[in-house]
Formats: sequence, C-alpha cells, structure tokens
Amino acid sequence: MVHHIRQDHPTMGLRDMYYKLYPVGIGRDKFEELCKRADLSVARKLNYRKTTDSSGVVRFDNLLINLEITHVNQVWQSDITYYELHGRFYYLTFIIDAFTRVIVGYHVSASLRTEHTTIPALQKAINCRLKANMVIVNLIFHSDGGGQYFDKNFLKLTGKYNIQNSMCQYPWENGKAERINGIIKNNYLQHRNITTFEQLTKEVDRSVKLYNHEKPHIMLQRKTPIQFENSIFAHQ
Repeated sequence: MVHHIRQDHPTMGLRDMYYKLYPVGIGRDKFEELCKRADLSVARKLNYRKTTDSSGVVRFDNLLINLEITHVNQVWQSDITYYELHGRFYYLTFIIDAFTRVIVGYHVSASLRTEHTTIPALQKAINCRLKANMVIVNLIFHSDGGGQYFDKNFLKLTGKYNIQNSMCQYPWENGKAERINGIIKNNYLQHRNITTFEQLTKEVDRSVKLYNHEKPHIMLQRKTPIQFENSIFAHQ
C-alpha cells in the first residue's frame, strides 16, 4: 500500500502516511521503522522485486506464466487500492475475470484487514458466479504479494473452493487488476461529489455496474464486459 501511495504522493512523509492509513495492529514508530527498513522513507524509483520479496512475505508461484487464458472462470485477478477522503484513506478491493474483464467481486472498507478487504470481495465473487449457475473448477486466483492474499483465513476460503493461489513478482504481471483500479478511480469516482464513506460505497457500487454493463472494451470486440460474457454463453 505504501508503494501505491508513493505513486500519487512521491514526497509524503512516513508520519503523514501513517495517520492517513491508520494501520491496525502497528504503532506509529513501528510503522516508520518498518518503512525505513524497506527503504521507503524517501521518494525513489520503486524496486518491486525487493518489495515483493521482502522477508516474511508468503509467496505462491505465478501460475499465469505462459498460460493462455481462453475461458470464463479460468483466472481471476485482484488488487487493493486506496481512495482519499477528508485526509484519510479508504480501501477498494476488486476482483475481475481475466478473460471477460467483468468485475465479479469487490468491497469498500475503512480497514486493510483481510476480513474487510479480500475475504468479502472473494465471497461476493464466488456468490456472483454460483448465483449464475456457474461451476468454479480449476480456478486460479492471481494477485500481488499483499498480506491479505496469504492470510490464513483467506486461504481457508480459497481452499474451500479448491481455488489455486497465484502471485506476481512485478506489477505488470497483474496488469489487468491494476488497470481496474485506475478505471474506477479516474474514470468514475473522481467525477463524483463524494463526502462520506457511505457515499463512497454507493458510488463504487454504481461505478462497477456502469463499467460492467455500459463501458465498451477494445479488447472485447467493443462490447461491454457483460455483453462479451453473455455472447460467449449464447454461442456455446
């Protein structure tokens, strides 16, 4: 998350960042110490290899290397980003189907804890697909190395549905999920008058619906993600 913030706020001090993040379970001094050990105390060109391979990070193999994505529910990709409101950060977690680009799951939270980010987003994605009478078989869940993606409770959920966990080493190896962050924030949210957390949640709901149902995609034959997905099932 510090790397995400650095992209928009390259000179923000660690103390200011701490009071915007409000990280649960870590004090101000410990947060600053952690960031300094990771060489994040000053603006710099991001070294994603060093960050994603930091000590203590659980890693899964990148299962997307040389993989041809050919069908729905073959690969889901996910990322967490932030939205600044009244001087503090809130968090947006998105999950997309890598083949159809449909946002299948998402969640808005005031905390970075796993139970407030990846777990509700993944549960929403699973419910979305099961409600549509889809069978989730041999699904790969691809993400960055964030702790919310290897938390034991998150892995219990992926294990329950036999979902294979996959992680990238560099941001561009999770590019589809990264792009969704920018699309929702820059194409939709920044044009809305959002003043409360409740409004943010409603506007994310609205933006996801607009993106899924009304935004044509050049890689989807100029169809919207939902139109493209429906056309696949109609053809089959």
